[in-house]
Amino acid sequence: MGAEKAKKDTSEVAAEDQAQEKSVIPLPDPVDKVSRSKTSAIVEKATDNPNEKNSGATADRDSVLAAIETEKRLALIKAWEESEKSKAENRAHKMQSATGTWENSMKASAEAQLKKMEEKLEKKKAEYGERMKNKIAEIHKATEEKRAMIEAKRRENLLKIEEAATKYRSSGTAPKKLHGCLGSFDF
Repeated sequence: MGAEKAKKDTSEVAAEDQAQEKSVIPLPDPVDKVSRSKTSAIVEKATDNPNEKNSGATADRDSVLAAIETEKRLALIKAWEESEKSKAENRAHKMQSATGTWENSMKASAEAQLKKMEEKLEKKKAEYGERMKNKIAEIHKATEEKRAMIEAKRRENLLKIEEAATKYRSSGTAPKKLHGCLGSFDF
């Protein structure tokens, strides 16, 4: 019964090792092929020598098989680790690329918005400039009209004065009021 129990334990360990091997499929590694060929050569040497005792050969064989299983497990772990590192690097590179793309699109959007604002400001500036030019033209026009009215009134006053002077000359009388700083004199 003890032998059957030992065989069960060994078969359970082997089944667990196979389950672990199936869960992680390693990539072929040229270094692993060389080490596997060396370990298989050692196993063949151990089985080729029939002169050794069966129990000693079995112990050597078991230790070699255990070493092979350990190397196999370590190789699987190393392959898994490299695979995961590669995935992490690819993921990080993809995220960096996405971030760069996002940055470029945001910059382009901001630049387009800035250009739109500048165009809007230029348009407003042109409109205000046009308004100011129109306002200045209106002021100039009003000033010219006022000057023309003042000039017309001046001429009208001069005509009135000349008519009054002609009237006084023809009648021979002097004006009753003298404008200016002389005041009024009676003659």
